[in-house]
Amino acid sequence: MTTLTSAPARSLAAIVGFLVCVELASGILQGYYTPIFSDIADSLSIKDADVNWFEAAQLVVSALLVPPLARLGDLVGHKKVLLLSTLVTAIGSWVLVVAPSFTTFLVGWALQGAYVVWLPLEVAIIYRRTADTGRQTLLTRRAAAVLVGALELAVIIGALTSGALVEATSMPVLLALPAVAVTLCLVVVWFGVEDLPGTATGGYDWTGLGLVTLALGLVMGGLVALRVAGPDSVLPWVLLVAGLAAFVPFGRYEAAQADPMVDVRLLATPGQWPVQLTAFLFGMSVLGAQIPLSTFARTDPDVVGYGLGAEASFVSTLIGVYVVFLAIGAFTLPLTTRLLGARGALVGSALLVALGYALWLPFHDSTGQALLNMAVAGVGSGALVAALPASAAAAAPADRTGFATGMTNATKTIGGAIASSVFAIALASAGSIDDPVEGHAPLSGYLTVWSICAAAALVAAAVLALTPRPGESQVSQKTQGSPASR
Repeated sequence: MTTLTSAPARSLAAIVGFLVCVELASGILQGYYTPIFSDIADSLSIKDADVNWFEAAQLVVSALLVPPLARLGDLVGHKKVLLLSTLVTAIGSWVLVVAPSFTTFLVGWALQGAYVVWLPLEVAIIYRRTADTGRQTLLTRRAAAVLVGALELAVIIGALTSGALVEATSMPVLLALPAVAVTLCLVVVWFGVEDLPGTATGGYDWTGLGLVTLALGLVMGGLVALRVAGPDSVLPWVLLVAGLAAFVPFGRYEAAQADPMVDVRLLATPGQWPVQLTAFLFGMSVLGAQIPLSTFARTDPDVVGYGLGAEASFVSTLIGVYVVFLAIGAFTLPLTTRLLGARGALVGSALLVALGYALWLPFHDSTGQALLNMAVAGVGSGALVAALPASAAAAAPADRTGFATGMTNATKTIGGAIASSVFAIALASAGSIDDPVEGHAPLSGYLTVWSICAAAALVAAAVLALTPRPGESQVSQKTQGSPASR
């Protein structure tokens, strides 16, 4: 990569190398706990089903944290906010080590959700670092591919490590390892990433923050209530309607601000809205479909007539194959971009995700079919994880790159949360859990999950076909820009 003579004497390759360390920690967080959730439940004396509360709490915190942290990064500098979010994540990780109860563990798990802003901030750091190279978008896309590839490989390492150590050590020691990894990231970011001042002007939009927190809080609360109380309860629908209604005054207020918390005018530009909508649709499969895939694999076909009857070890293999192909998709993104163009690579990746989940509809009777399906979906998913933040940065003004990249994670999280609730309803069993057949989700529910994932990815491909070409994006951001540039 290129060394910038106008910046401090640290090469771009070195910066990316330090940020790779951060993504390794992120991957450990995302893969380490999955194989030991049942053991965590036993140590806390809770039911396995109660572990779902951890996911719900972290999704809520993640969705609420991204907009204010992304805006803060544009104002005070992305490194400072990366340090802050890493500190919060480290605190949450250490809380898990010493948590004496379910409630304390839930708080720690929610605090860990601050890591969701790491990748967008890193992409923003790289995008600004390459401003004077003449190849800003290309270098950012390549660096993002490296970061996501490192992330996915670390997911595998984390899962294998916890699975190997769970029987050999105590739970506090087991949970301390990811906490140590995140703590070390503080040192890496502090000494390895240059501290550049923020480029955005204006103040911090506290009113906008309050409005978006209210709207997102109501929507996410409604989704959690929908999963807990079911669709027959009135409360979830009241919360969802109130949350959606709260976006109306929020949008009007933000559109009138010179320095908004959420730049709704920027999000409506031709270079942004297809990327952000794609992130939302992509979140349905990459975040919402993993638990249904796991439960389908564990279902015994001799009992209910479908499923793979797999042991936990094969589920880990299935996840591992998926993650390996995620990494392949991320690492090969520069090649596919060179062959197909930036827009063509995005569209092709979304089509692969659609194909992978569509294959589940006729082919779900053997482990070989499952591995093939996840491999196809994995290649497309890995490329999208890497490409979406870079595409958002390329279509944003210089003082809004942190916001634009951060919003890809926020919309992806919201899409995953909505899909998770919808999938929970689709997979709900009408029978008694005491009956081994009726206690399982119906096959039609799984077919619904795969159909929704495939359809969402297909719609994403159509949306991405509307994104401007790189030159058009740059013209758009200069002529339309953000309210602050007017």
